[in-house]
Amino acid sequence: MAARIDLDLAHAYAPNPQQDSDYALLPLKMTFRAGGAYALLGPSGCGKTTMLNIMSGLVQPSHGTVCFDGVDVTHKSPQDRNIAQVFQFPVIYDTMTVAENLAFPLRNRRMPEDQIQKRVGQIAEMLELNGQLNQQASGLAADAKQKISLGRGLVRPDVAAILFDEPLTVIDPHLKWQLRRKLKQVHQELKLTLIYVTHDQVEALTFAEEVVVMTRGRAVQVGSAEALFERPAHTFVGHFIGSPGMNFLPAHAEGEHLVVGAQRLTLSPSQAEQLRGATELKLGIRPEYVRLVPAATPGSLPAEVLRWQDLGTSVLVTARCEGEVVRARLPLGEAVVQPGDGVHLSVLSAHSCFYKAEELVA
Repeated sequence: MAARIDLDLAHAYAPNPQQDSDYALLPLKMTFRAGGAYALLGPSGCGKTTMLNIMSGLVQPSHGTVCFDGVDVTHKSPQDRNIAQVFQFPVIYDTMTVAENLAFPLRNRRMPEDQIQKRVGQIAEMLELNGQLNQQASGLAADAKQKISLGRGLVRPDVAAILFDEPLTVIDPHLKWQLRRKLKQVHQELKLTLIYVTHDQVEALTFAEEVVVMTRGRAVQVGSAEALFERPAHTFVGHFIGSPGMNFLPAHAEGEHLVVGAQRLTLSPSQAEQLRGATELKLGIRPEYVRLVPAATPGSLPAEVLRWQDLGTSVLVTARCEGEVVRARLPLGEAVVQPGDGVHLSVLSAHSCFYKAEELVA
């Protein structure tokens, strides 16, 4: 049965941590609901693999607890937690056939042979391995080996959660989307708790129902792909999610106006209320919501074009605006401008986000 996983912990690899930088994971409280599909997303060294290894039991947290379905498992071994872990490099037995690899965890648990054959058949069909069951694992390509590794996690009917540590890193790019689709399909069929570590935002946003964005040992936002894109809770999330990431312009509020450099932009009544008394702000706006507008447009900012790139499906204009670089992703055919051209940018809309001390103003 899928497990709910509750974390209330911090972790430092060295004894007596004194400051934030001493922690691999800063204090956090987090719940992964039973049957949910989650991704832990962030750059190398942000703590995501540490969090995964704490859930699996490979690492014991230096502070706090791990609970599965309300039961404290902090000091239990990976075997006793009833989880499966799929690593970056496939862990399989090359001397065995595909069928023998898949059956191995069940034979270890002394399951009756007829039940083993039935379960191996089900999982092989789900992963499209049924045509290779009698092949030696040693001769298979990396993606097939990773499917076997995944299958060995799925084959146990009693598994509480499957934890993936960058499982598609060694897979050819054109096969990655096939394996991602297969993982999503498996999740929909088996409703297991799946937690997936990656530094690839496309992987995270296409696989997971909820994404945990991490930086420097902190989980800065947990949310759907839409929430992370539309309302990043922290400037790091704005930078990290999106291609390119969110634009940020230093600003401050003066009554009904937002002052950006030498320009005064009129706020909506709700924005003015939201920012009342706020100084030292950052205005955040996605490139997708920046528009080129005529010079006389109220609330627009003058800018100088630095680059114009045809991306095939859209155009990316990079401009310097009030001393900052601003990118605008525009529909094809909307703008053909040259480096050095003067333009006006519309940056204030319902999609604008405001940040104080790097955190989203509520």
